[in-house]
Amino acid sequence: MRKPSQGPLQGIRILDLTRLLPGPLGTMLMADMGAEVIKIEDPKQPDFVRNFPPYKNGVSMNYMAFNRSKLSFSLDFTTEEGKNTFLTLVKTADVVVEQFRPKFLDKYGIGYEDAKKINEKIIYISITGYGQTGPYAHLAGHDLNYTSVAGVLGVTGKTDEPIPTGVQLADIAGGSYMCVIATLSAIHARNQTGKGQQVDVSMTDAVMPLLTPLIIKGDYLTPMQENATRGNFALSGGLPNYGVYKTSDQKFIALGTLEPKFWQKFCTLLNKPDWMAFIIPENEQKLAEYKNKISELIRSQSRSYWIDFGSKNDLLISAVNELDELCDDPHLQAREMLIEEEHPKTGKFISIGVPLKFSETPAKPSWIAPELGEDTQDILQSL
Repeated sequence: MRKPSQGPLQGIRILDLTRLLPGPLGTMLMADMGAEVIKIEDPKQPDFVRNFPPYKNGVSMNYMAFNRSKLSFSLDFTTEEGKNTFLTLVKTADVVVEQFRPKFLDKYGIGYEDAKKINEKIIYISITGYGQTGPYAHLAGHDLNYTSVAGVLGVTGKTDEPIPTGVQLADIAGGSYMCVIATLSAIHARNQTGKGQQVDVSMTDAVMPLLTPLIIKGDYLTPMQENATRGNFALSGGLPNYGVYKTSDQKFIALGTLEPKFWQKFCTLLNKPDWMAFIIPENEQKLAEYKNKISELIRSQSRSYWIDFGSKNDLLISAVNELDELCDDPHLQAREMLIEEEHPKTGKFISIGVPLKFSETPAKPSWIAPELGEDTQDILQSL
């Protein structure tokens, strides 16, 4: 049976019952880091993401993106035979990651309470939208619902209306990343106590720390006004020296001169000493006026000009990369954050690399996402 050959999580076996995005991406991150992740799918109702576009030669590229480095085990756990096989696997496993509504697995005799009877060291990572408890616990939802309840959507967008985020914050930051954190924390706890546990991962709860800089201030203010609205918080539109501006070639730069020392240097080098006061707009009218002046200046030169200017003078100016520009970014290339994979049906395709760099136990993808049930016989033989 094939096994990951490198990475810091070698020796950890994870049974992955999750589907779509949050859980599968989280378990893939751990698989890339060397964990043996067995993706368990019902042959009659496999992971729905296998049917999601875009397709390349009949293969879902979403499925390819979230499931590399895993083993695929075909199992219907709703049958008595399937339940028994699953529990046999639990005896050999460290972690089960599941993403069903609360108590769903209990109906089939494979919930946490069932599993710990045969393996007291087993860890269950239970990912849901709203958690295992609370009035919303049994409600269905998606990323947009979780960010809306958590307050993240409410502070995103323009002053007149919220705008959905460009990426799935609750699914990935609240689900995938917290899945990894929960797994490794519970493994550490087990090393201390000898016992496993269930970890309740609510994507709504887990996305709320993104609000910490706003909540912790207690006043939700920009420097210029009370009761600031979305689009005018200090770090999302309320400071003219910290924002996004269009260049002469119709591209964009991110101007990150947040600290006074950087903004003062920016003003000095551009011979704009009177602009130093822009860092604290007196009111919304002044904010708009200051932004317009900076916009006019930035539009006078190309994006490459400003990137070079910022690099030479340490001025926190970066390119706003479009998706089709990522592969050309020299820093992302050097960090191997966009890698090339190859599938017999799709041919070569680009995917995201491993974000964590380990000096002694380097991690990398082991193989492409498996076909449904590709490893079933090997896993059964190993049992």
